[in-house]
Amino acid sequence: MNILPQIQPITILLVEDNPGDSRLIKEVFKDGKVANSLIIAKDGVEALSILREPSSELPDLILLDLNLPRKKGLDVLDEVKSDPNLKRIPVIVLTTSNDEKDILKSYDLHASAYLTKPVDLNEFITVIRNLENFWLTLVKYPPKRKS
Repeated sequence: MNILPQIQPITILLVEDNPGDSRLIKEVFKDGKVANSLIIAKDGVEALSILREPSSELPDLILLDLNLPRKKGLDVLDEVKSDPNLKRIPVIVLTTSNDEKDILKSYDLHASAYLTKPVDLNEFITVIRNLENFWLTLVKYPPKRKS
């Protein structure tokens, strides 16, 4: 008897300006259990442009760095959670900041989770794999809608 849920691929929007972190996250997901679709935005302006593109399908999950050029992650989070078409998308803050103010503000803006990126490469990979095991295997997402 299989008690694990049927794993369905999801679309993930990764908002990350560090090419090394983006590449590593992409590799960990590629080696994972499910062939999820990963869209990468290099800053907050690009992320909001992708989310508001009328012809594109909305992502199921957003991984959001806070320290971004052009538009900070907290501003992106605020706009996503204030938009009726986007507010149901879970947003996981994945950042180097361990500042209590950033953590509190992220949850005040309805982040689904706050994860601090470890400096150690193996620990970083473990965090991404744990994120994948929970958020990409067990969590149920709302039905997809067009933006």
